[in-house]
Amino acid sequence: MCGIVGIVSSEPVNQLVYDSLLLLQHRGQDSTGIATVDGSTLHMVKAKGQVREAYRTRDMRALPGTLGLGHVRYATKGSAANEEETQPFYVNAPYGIVLVHNGNLTNTRELTDELYRVDRRHLNTTSDTELLINILANELQAQIGPGDLDPDQLFTAVSRVHERVEGSYATIALIAGHGLLAFRDPYGIRPLVLGRRPLGFVGFEWIVASETVALESQGFEFVRDVEPGEAIFITMAGELFSRQCASNPTLIPCSFEYVYLARPDSVINGISVYEARLRLGDRLADTVAAYTPMGDIDVVMPIPDSSRPAAMQVAQKLGIEYREGFYKNRYVGRTFIMPGQAQRKKSVRQKLNAMSSEFKGKNILIVDDSIVRGTTSKEIVDMARQAGANKVTFSSAAPPVRFPHVYGINMPSRKELVAFDRKIPEIAREIGSDYLIYQEIEDMQSAILQGSNVADLERSCFDGRYITGTVTEEYLRWVEQTQLS
Repeated sequence: MCGIVGIVSSEPVNQLVYDSLLLLQHRGQDSTGIATVDGSTLHMVKAKGQVREAYRTRDMRALPGTLGLGHVRYATKGSAANEEETQPFYVNAPYGIVLVHNGNLTNTRELTDELYRVDRRHLNTTSDTELLINILANELQAQIGPGDLDPDQLFTAVSRVHERVEGSYATIALIAGHGLLAFRDPYGIRPLVLGRRPLGFVGFEWIVASETVALESQGFEFVRDVEPGEAIFITMAGELFSRQCASNPTLIPCSFEYVYLARPDSVINGISVYEARLRLGDRLADTVAAYTPMGDIDVVMPIPDSSRPAAMQVAQKLGIEYREGFYKNRYVGRTFIMPGQAQRKKSVRQKLNAMSSEFKGKNILIVDDSIVRGTTSKEIVDMARQAGANKVTFSSAAPPVRFPHVYGINMPSRKELVAFDRKIPEIAREIGSDYLIYQEIEDMQSAILQGSNVADLERSCFDGRYITGTVTEEYLRWVEQTQLS
């Protein structure tokens, strides 16, 4: 999971990209990068840390031009500490291409071998984004002729990328002197939306981003989602071309976007994230009522912020008082996307504080969006007990996470997943709660998809069904051995 944005403007684009990245900061906090095109010259600034601390006035002055893209990184491949793996990535031929990518490729071993043996291209990192930009550059090089670059050549190159690459990828690239290219994998696993705003009486300025939240505050109107397998090319003059570049595209978006990753005020694939989380709370309330004695719940409490909509619905449907017992320190980042268990565990106590007046002598139902490693959950249960709670029932608006996620979320190892090879009572003992309630998988699916045109969800971390069809047991073992969380 990362946040990406690309903008074609009539004015200097650096501030627009910066402001968009601030709105996408929840998608990654390890590092950030911005690139712009000024005529045929590419400019790029990359830094570790969050957006607000990463860029100085001198950095913004070093980013002239009316085309730009940006990235906030949450490391899922390679090392979060390696500054060389910060996006965007750059290749100088053909034309000069700079690229950002959200997702994970799942055939990186085969692609690395092909690039070395067949394409004769050198890789300097273990990042799959560097793989992707080199494959795109190689396929585009094979298409161009003696004339100028045209959209047909770009779309043919993207078709070849789809044929070679497996996994999830929402991608934005700048091509020096020509324009902006954006494309999405044939399953549409990771989100990508298109927006525009009028440019005088004729023409438009354009934005492509991970979430709609990056559009609205800057005056761009949402046009549509980029379709699975589709490529969009926007010239430097603002002319838009699009084409379906995959042979059998099927929209199967990631369920975890709606459970946790996306901001609640975003709309992805036509589904309001906030309304999906309300419906998750409705379904969870039914399960809580079926499995928990109602006398054992006095108040319902969310873990702020992503579980708040679900918790409100649980409280309303069960007729139980809703209270906010945990105060969140907003100057600590999202613990789930921090690299390393030790850092996550330390940050839980820094991020949350339990107010004893809301806990003392009460039976508490805690609602969280999901339980992954159990680290945060155990710390929260301990905090509730120390604050004086009588009984603690813990509930998850998502089903048990029992399988690795290989499409862009940092869950590489089954052994670190608290639900792996454990029954629910065993998980409850592990996190220290009196009761533990999980959302049912089918309830999650129906809650998210209700009223939409989307037919299916990518939910491999819950049910072990990998939709690309090429994720084998041997591959999962390799991921566990080579990828750190």
